[in-house]
Amino acid sequence: MAYIPPHKRHSKDSERPTPTPESLAPLFKRNVQLRAPKSNADRSGKTVYSNYAISRWFAVGLDDGNGDASAAHLKPVSVESVERKTGEKHVMLVKSNLDKENNEVKGSPWSSIAEKVLPDLLSSFKIVSAEIESKDLEEVKAGMTARFGKFLFHGSPSVSLESVRKDCVTETTLRNLKRSFYYSLPASYVGNIMAEVVPKIGVDFANVKDIYHVNLSDSTRPDSSISCKCTIKDDKKLQLYKVELKPVRDMVVDISCSDMNLDLRLMLCHKRILTSLTDDEMQSIRNLTDSAVLDPDMKGGLRWPLGKASTGNRYSVLGVSHTMVTSYQSSSIRLKVRYADRFDFRTGYGETSKEVVLKLKGMVSGLLEQEVETNVIFDMLKDTLRLIWQHFLCCEPFLT
Repeated sequence: MAYIPPHKRHSKDSERPTPTPESLAPLFKRNVQLRAPKSNADRSGKTVYSNYAISRWFAVGLDDGNGDASAAHLKPVSVESVERKTGEKHVMLVKSNLDKENNEVKGSPWSSIAEKVLPDLLSSFKIVSAEIESKDLEEVKAGMTARFGKFLFHGSPSVSLESVRKDCVTETTLRNLKRSFYYSLPASYVGNIMAEVVPKIGVDFANVKDIYHVNLSDSTRPDSSISCKCTIKDDKKLQLYKVELKPVRDMVVDISCSDMNLDLRLMLCHKRILTSLTDDEMQSIRNLTDSAVLDPDMKGGLRWPLGKASTGNRYSVLGVSHTMVTSYQSSSIRLKVRYADRFDFRTGYGETSKEVVLKLKGMVSGLLEQEVETNVIFDMLKDTLRLIWQHFLCCEPFLT
């Protein structure tokens, strides 16, 4: 009899909030945070941070330039999928004088944002460069991305949500709260990106990819997990075409954009492409992907017969996702519009989401150049942030 996984028995979607490092220390006397080397990975396979990953949050437009932050306040928001995971109520930062009719781009904050982000970016990329140049590692690729969504705040051990004045918000108050990044976007926003923004920013259609991702644990790599990318063959079986370790985060900069309807997350990551697996290792991985059964009624779109979701004591299936990705690109950016259906085998939670991601390949190319001037990187970063601010942060309110 075939095994019926938990996602066959639970119908509600949910989203696991992106974890934020908890044990952090100051760096360079700025409001930068450094992960402790002893906790560089989430062993669940969800998120992995480098030993010296920088994690930072700040707000833009919190006051209106006159020292008056009274227009900004915290609004209770109900997101069932997030609340089911954290067990807590959440609030989001909103501005009462935000122009909801026109949602105009206010001001030009990209220069000041670039000034804050640049030192973190340069110091993080030095570590990434060392990973790339190390002869002891397999092929390593660096990537920088921008993601759009809303930061949801909830209480922390030091500050309860009930103790925070919702009508008098400061950066210090928000920094003491925990936060999750909710990145599932409304269909109207995604449609506007494809119909209106794509023609304006000079990107051309690249391709549409229908991909299944199978995430595996590896007992020999307890601090990471393996991502297997697959397509579907004519016989409805998976065709494995790439095996890599899950990306490692080197820098995460979270920016609450209170004058806009969406917030911004900038990330610098690196990942290892596994090119030196032995024949036995590859066969074990293929045995897992080959035994998957395509089932559109399942969350994530896949299931495994009883006893087939692991191979010996080495590899086990952690989770799956089915993504339909439409890509556009130019010489400096790659825009991905992604529809995702995910399921985590360990928690029994699934989620569906509509996402928009910018891959900043021009920034990475500039950082990889030898002896590049800092002012050149600054100008590239500023121009990228201007593009984002003018085209990607406007959205109708979608959380209530």
